[in-house]
Amino acid sequence: MFQVLVVEDDDNLSKLMEAILKQNGYAPICAKDGEEALQVFDQEHIDLVISDIMMPKLDGYELTKLLRDVDPYLPILMVTAKEAYEDKKKGFLLGVDDYMVKPIDMSEMLLRITALLRRAKIVSEHKIVVGEYILDYDALSVTWRSEIMTLPPKEFYLLYKLIGYANVIFTRRQLLDEIWGMDHEVDERTVDVHIKRLRERFYDCKEFEIITVRGLGYKLVKNV
Repeated sequence: MFQVLVVEDDDNLSKLMEAILKQNGYAPICAKDGEEALQVFDQEHIDLVISDIMMPKLDGYELTKLLRDVDPYLPILMVTAKEAYEDKKKGFLLGVDDYMVKPIDMSEMLLRITALLRRAKIVSEHKIVVGEYILDYDALSVTWRSEIMTLPPKEFYLLYKLIGYANVIFTRRQLLDEIWGMDHEVDERTVDVHIKRLRERFYDCKEFEIITVRGLGYKLVKNV
């Protein structure tokens, strides 16, 4: 059973999350702020964290930074009333995996938790298998049967991101922020160029394809 740490200073919301998680087979542990959450980590194994941002003593940003220093693969879902782009950007740059804005749809929260736990397993193993293709994060390589192709880092990270979140639409800006970070020398056309190169490399791939979603961005679709 997965243990989920809920870090939320709103008692009503915390109790609701706890009840929903229990009903769906998770083992929730609740903390009222970041300091209490760190105490829980000293005593329990935690599989996923759901954290508010605005909390007394130690807020969600500070908690995320501390947790990332210890465990780079721990899934962290940020839940907050702060919906401005800059707030989300700060959270993602600190290491948040996903973001939900209050009021929370509990059904959607459960879907996101499932996806984050699945991806955490993929990332911790550093490999993704799609049909006969194996993506090795450490080697920046894609193996197909006995052939090994080593990709330039940005191309590999882009492909790994899209495959890890198959069927999820990403805007060019989202991909730039995550893969190129704070590099101000690149713009959104850079993503288009790298997508074009990936399509050329895998033009005869039957297992997956990268789709352009007009007016939005890109998504990867698996055919296996």
